[in-house]
Amino acid sequence: MKTLTLLRHAKSTWNDPVARDFDRPLNPRGRRAARTVGAEMRARGLGFDRVVASPAKRVMETLGELEQTFGRLGTIYDERLYLAGTAALLDIIHETDDNVDRLLLVGHNPGLEDLVLLLARDNALRVEAAIKYPTATLAEIAFAVDRWAAIEGDMGDLDRFIRPRDLDPELGPDEDSY
Repeated sequence: MKTLTLLRHAKSTWNDPVARDFDRPLNPRGRRAARTVGAEMRARGLGFDRVVASPAKRVMETLGELEQTFGRLGTIYDERLYLAGTAALLDIIHETDDNVDRLLLVGHNPGLEDLVLLLARDNALRVEAAIKYPTATLAEIAFAVDRWAAIEGDMGDLDRFIRPRDLDPELGPDEDSY
């Protein structure tokens, strides 16, 4: 059994005058959402054998805030995750050592949402993910396989889809969906 968890970075700001998208920081609501999701992950007893993340500033800050309530993750940063599409994400998954049973990838949309929709079989949570995969949302997909390289489309069970707004209504949607 392999478990893939996908976490989209928390809400970033478009008001910070940075030269590159890569350098955009979180906004205050994003910081709060990351801490809230981290606390929920801890309360549910989630754990990971490997954590791989985009090195973008907003992802690194998401993990920093999340670790305040969840605990240390020991993240490996991989530039391929920056704005990665499904092909790049699948490459990272397929390259994962088979002694890793629980993998967490932290990155960006639309890649993460597209990956959930590709890998997960139809169920109520997949329907929710198809409607919108908001910032700081965590999706967990279980696969009845022994090798990461065996993972293909439409073979996983989306068992968790945790949105910040489900944990705190004040973290619900607004006009700034980034």
